[in-house]
This record gives sequence, C-alpha cells and structure tokens, in this order.
Amino acid sequence: MKVFVLGATGYIGGSVAVRLMAAGHQVVGTARTQEKARELEARGITATVASFDDEAVLTRLAKEADAVINAASADARRTVEVLLAALKGSGKHFLHTSGSSIVATDTGGTLTTPVHDEDSPIDPVPEKVARIALDRLVLDAAKEGIHTHVICPCLIYGQGLGLNPDSVQLPPLIQYARETGTARYIGKGENVWSNVHIEDLVDLYLLVLERAPAGTFFFAENGEANFRDVVTAIGKRFNLPTGSMPVSEAEARWGVELGRLALASNSRIRAKRARALGWKPHRPSVFDVIAGMK
Repeated sequence: MKVFVLGATGYIGGSVAVRLMAAGHQVVGTARTQEKARELEARGITATVASFDDEAVLTRLAKEADAVINAASADARRTVEVLLAALKGSGKHFLHTSGSSIVATDTGGTLTTPVHDEDSPIDPVPEKVARIALDRLVLDAAKEGIHTHVICPCLIYGQGLGLNPDSVQLPPLIQYARETGTARYIGKGENVWSNVHIEDLVDLYLLVLERAPAGTFFFAENGEANFRDVVTAIGKRFNLPTGSMPVSEAEARWGVELGRLALASNSRIRAKRARALGWKPHRPSVFDVIAGMK
C-alpha cells in the first residue's frame, strides 16, 4: 500500500513509517522544512514540504494514497476534517492517533482506581472534551465511506525508530533529574498511568490497518506503573536521590498539559479490543528500559 503518514518526522509517526516500510509498504510524509524533508527522503520516505495549514497539499496526498495515518496531533480538528473530506466515499483507511489523557483524572499525584476499556463511559477533564469529540468525528466518518479507526495509546516509552527518538513523558523527567541532581515525581507520586513500548504500539498500527473493521476505537497498553516508582527507577539508574515536587512547580516548568495533565494525573486503561484483534505486546517493561538507559 501507499500510506500517507502525517507526522512522519515525529516520535510515533516516524516509528510507524519505519515499520510500514519494513512490511513492504510505500510511505509518503510531510515535513515543515526542506532539511527535515531531506532527512525523511534519506530514510526512504517520499517527502513533501508542507504544514498543517497547507490544505491543498494534504488533500492531494490523501487522495493519492491507499491509506492515511494521522500521527501528528490528537487535537488538530481542522487538519482531520480536511483529510476526511479528501477520503470521503473512497473506502480507504484512515487511522487517527488519540491519547489516553481522555480518561485522565486530575488528582495532583494521588491515586484513583477506575480503569477504562474501550466500552467504559468517559467523564473527561474539561481540557479533553474537544479531543473526545474529534475521536467521535473520525469514528462516525465510517458511515461516509471511509475505513476509519482511532488508536489511543497511553504513556509511551522506548527509543523511537524514526527521526525523533524521544517520547513525551519520560524524557522531561530524566532531563530534570540530570539538570537538578534529583529525580522528582509530583505530589505523592501515587498516580498511575498505563504504558506501552513504542515498538509494540507500532505493531498495533499495522494490525489495525490489516484487520480491523471500520469505525473502531482501540486503547493501547501493556501494563501500568505509578510515577513514584518510575521516578525512583530513574534516580537509581543515574545514582540520584529521589523526591517530590508540588504541582505548581511542575506546571511552572512544563505547563498545564504536561506538568499536570500528563505527569500528575491517573490514566488507567486496558487494551481489551486490541488484544481481541490479535495484538500481542511483548517488548521490555518501562522499568527494564529505564535500567538500560545510557
């Protein structure tokens, strides 16, 4: 297949692109600069210099492809609308990447017990209402002749396969520990996130592309851990003490999205539907990966 990957320069999209090519697919992508486009081309990805605002380019690339994967932004509604309009009535696949902060509980580092699977009702924090609406837009587009899917990963860890090797949540905690000499979690650090290895995640993208019925939503996880244990593992790996920071300090350093909603919340999911599809995650745990970091 010829697959248009939006976000091919990113952590998820770049990793998906590498796995697609390994499976024999042709990958096309966009880059914001000519330099990044050349880097994609060097890796075998046909690249076009374009931004999310270049709607004519996005439309053309979507129409020329056999499938489209949006791994660039979970919240860029206009971009998704453009891609869906280009694919309407085509029967082509469209995979959209969401994120499990749609089920996050804003607790400032304390534990909450609810665990969600794909059939659980969601009561989102206000900041994630629009993301859930976008997920629904994608799934509803299956009624308009598009083979749509939403993949919703949690905390992703492991080295990316593409141009960007770094995930979102762990690298800032590691960088903070190295800069300050202390590894820190937020509040009590009891808050739990499910997690998934990047290579297991990209396996799911290929499986969904090959097997999933239209209009389906998939969580992606392979275990969970609280942030105190994760940060303690970071401290142990780099021989640093471990401690706590208040939510206010985390927000001041990383902003609300990362400092509060990603690092101080709970996001507990189970990938029931993905496993029923045949997904079998088997990569090393987040603690094994942290222990092996250089």
